[in-house]
Amino acid sequence: MKATDLRGKSKDELRDELEGLKKEQFNLRFQAASGQLENTARVRQVRRDIARIQTIIAESAEA
Repeated sequence: MKATDLRGKSKDELRDELEGLKKEQFNLRFQAASGQLENTARVRQVRRDIARIQTIIAESAEA
């Protein structure tokens, strides 16, 4: 997910995307704790996508 793609979305779409990523992050943490996580790189990717969306939301709030 690229920042340029996210900047074209509305705030509601960004919030929905953020909510979905947070649910995925929870599930990934649960899988990691139970030893079922196969793609460990996905944890880092989801965390960075969450931060990226939060940054874009904050930037649009300033404007």
